[in-house]
Amino acid sequence: MQKRTLLSGQKLQITIKRLCHQLIENHTDFSNTVLIGIQPRGTFFADRVHQELTAILKTEAIKKGHLDITFFRDDFRRKDGLVTASSNTIDFVIEGKQVILIDDVLWTGRTIRAAMDALLAYGRPESVELMVLIDRRFSRHLPIEANYIGMRVDSVDSQKVKVSWIENEAEDKVILLSEPSSPKRP
Repeated sequence: MQKRTLLSGQKLQITIKRLCHQLIENHTDFSNTVLIGIQPRGTFFADRVHQELTAILKTEAIKKGHLDITFFRDDFRRKDGLVTASSNTIDFVIEGKQVILIDDVLWTGRTIRAAMDALLAYGRPESVELMVLIDRRFSRHLPIEANYIGMRVDSVDSQKVKVSWIENEAEDKVILLSEPSSPKRP
């Protein structure tokens, strides 16, 4: 497996800071805006964004939640064995709010579709925007685009983007994994 580092350490932190400043340009004081990280991996990114926004704006008033989409996925019944759901931590109403959905990687768009379905259980938002750390532009199955993008990556289906967070994997890093190309036969 070949690995190529796309973002790490300081570059990752700068990317998060840039995305937060873009959010501030569009949402100013966040009085009508909430952040929702998609379980499981988008929550780490959402927590970082929330932490950075809180530091920049010097306020604790920005609402943040975590959304589990397990039972809203279109491949839910295709998985072998028991499926374990994560917990939702949304202790506020999203009715009439501007929602920023946050995930680490946008690839096929199916996770985001499931998140939008799950979100409706909490009310009807005024608007929904999407923030992703990595946008894998190719192989989209659904017409979903992010409003805020940390980095675009042109990759093929056989490649994988892996995002590691210091909170669960001891380092902040985004890598692109590729199978080594096989030697050509004469």
